[in-house]
Amino acid sequence: MGLNKVFQFFIPKEKKFFPLFEAVAENVEKGAVLLNKLLLLFNNEEEKHSLVAQIKQCEELGDDITHKIFEELNKTFITPFDREDIQTLTSSLDDVLDYINSCAKRLELYRVTELPINTIEISELLVQASRELKIAIGELKNLKHPQVIKNACVKLNEIENQVDDLYYMSISDLFENEKNAIELIKKDAILKTLETATDKAEDVSDVLKSIIVKVA
Repeated sequence: MGLNKVFQFFIPKEKKFFPLFEAVAENVEKGAVLLNKLLLLFNNEEEKHSLVAQIKQCEELGDDITHKIFEELNKTFITPFDREDIQTLTSSLDDVLDYINSCAKRLELYRVTELPINTIEISELLVQASRELKIAIGELKNLKHPQVIKNACVKLNEIENQVDDLYYMSISDLFENEKNAIELIKKDAILKTLETATDKAEDVSDVLKSIIVKVA
C-alpha cells in the first residue's frame, strides 16, 4: 500500500459531497417530470409558459448546486472518490438538466402546432431514467456495496435503447409525413434535444460504473 493510500486510510473522507449530489439528482428528476407535464399540456398556452419557467428555475438551481460542488472540491483535501470523477459526475448530471431546459425552450419558442409521434413516450422514459439516476446517486455513500447502483445503470442502458428505437421511428415518420420543411426542422430539433437528454442520463451511468471499478 502506497504512502498516500495509508495517509487517506487514517483521515476521514469528506462527506459533504453526497447531499449535494443527491440535491442535483432530485432536481434533475423534478425537471424531467415538469417536461413530461409540459408535453402532456402542450396545447394549454398558459400552463406551457408556467412550466417552461419552472423548468428554467430547475436549470438555474442545478447550476448553483454544480458551482457549489466545484467550490467544495477546490477547498477539500480528502474526497470520497477521485476528484476527476466528481467533476465528471457533476458535469454529466448538469448536462441532463441543460438538455431538459433546452427542449422546453424549443417547445415554447418554435411554436409547433403538433408534437411528433412518440414525443410523450420518450419524455416518460426520461422521467424513468431520472428516477434511476436518483436511486443510483443516493447509493454513492455505499460504494462498498454497489449492487443497487449497478442495477440502476443496467436499467438506464435499457431505457436509452428504448428511447433510441422510439426516436428513429419518430424521425422516420417525420420525414415521411411532414410536408412543411420549416416545421420538419423544428420538430426534428425538439426530438433530438429530448433524445440527447436521455443519452446524457446514460453518460452519468458510465461515470458511476467507472467510480465503482476504481473503488472496488
